[in-house]
Amino acid sequence: MTDIARSRRLHLSWALSLTLLLTLTMQPATAIEVRDDAGNSITLSAPAQRIVTLAPHATELVFAAGAGERIVGTVSYSDYPAAARSIPRIGSNSQIDIERLIALKPDLLVVWLHGNATRQLEKLRSLGIPLFYSEPQHLSDIPDAVERLGRLAGTETQARASAAALRAQLAALSAQYRARPPVRLFYQVWPHPLYTLNGKHIVSDAIRLCGGVNIFANLSATAPIVGVEAVLLENPEVVISGDLKRKNEDGNEDEKEGELALWRTYPALLAVQRDNLFALDGDLLSRPGPRMIEGTAALCKSLETARAHRTAAVPETKTGPFPGAH
Repeated sequence: MTDIARSRRLHLSWALSLTLLLTLTMQPATAIEVRDDAGNSITLSAPAQRIVTLAPHATELVFAAGAGERIVGTVSYSDYPAAARSIPRIGSNSQIDIERLIALKPDLLVVWLHGNATRQLEKLRSLGIPLFYSEPQHLSDIPDAVERLGRLAGTETQARASAAALRAQLAALSAQYRARPPVRLFYQVWPHPLYTLNGKHIVSDAIRLCGGVNIFANLSATAPIVGVEAVLLENPEVVISGDLKRKNEDGNEDEKEGELALWRTYPALLAVQRDNLFALDGDLLSRPGPRMIEGTAALCKSLETARAHRTAAVPETKTGPFPGAH
C-alpha cells in the first residue's frame, strides 16, 4: 500500500468515526414514558422541571418522589410537608385560576382524576401540557405512583427508596392484622349530610387490611349519603370518623368538632355500648398519598382496641329499630 493510499484510508476512517460520533451526540435523549392512574401514557422528552400539583395528595406524592423543589404551583390545603406551605397557590382543587397556571409555565401537571372539576380538566388538556392523572384505588398503588412520578421528574433513586419504605410498612401491617377477627364498622366521612364510602374506595382497602368490614361496602355510589336509621339497623361494632382535627387553608388547626357526638344519643348502638367511637386524623385517611399508610396504622390500632373491648362487653343488642330512630 502506497503512502497516498494509506493516508486516504486513515482520513476515511477518521471521517467515518467523526460522523458516527456526531450522529450519536445529536440523537435526542431517550423519552420518558409512564402510565397514569387513568391508563393514559405520558411522554416527556426530558425530566419535568416545573411541576404543578392540583390536589394536596398529589403534592405529597411528588415530595415523596424527591421532586418537591420542582413544584412551582399548587392548590389550597396542600400543607404537607411544611415546605409545601410556601408554594404559590393557584386556586382550589375545584376552581383553578387558569391564567395563573399558564403564567407558571409548567411542564407537568399532576391532577386528581375525580377531584378536579371536569370542565377545567378539559381546558387544561387543551393547553397541551402533559397531565398525570392521580387516583390510587388501593394502598399498593401509592408506592407505585411515587415511582412513576420519580421517573417523570428524573428522581428515580429517591423515589424507589421512598416506595420501598412504603411497601415495607404495608407488608408489616398486613402481616400483623390480616388474620385478626373481623370488626364491622361504619366509616363516617361527614355528618351533615351523613355520608360514607363504599367498598371500591381506597379507604375500604385500608379497612380490609386492618380486618375491618365496611357495613356499606356494597352500595353502588362511591360516596353515598346514608340515613341515621340505616346505620342503626346495621348496628356496627365501631364508628370511625376522620375528624380528629380540621385544618384551615394555612395548615393551622381549627377547633376540634365533635362529629361523633351524634351517636351518643343512641345508647343501644353497639359501638356506643362498647365505647368504640374513634376519631382519626382525616388528612391521613382522606388523602391517597404516602401518609395514608400511617393513617391505616392508626385505623388498625383502633380496631384492635375494639377487639379488646369485646372481653368486657355487655351483651350485644340485637339489630333492629332503635329508640329515637325515625
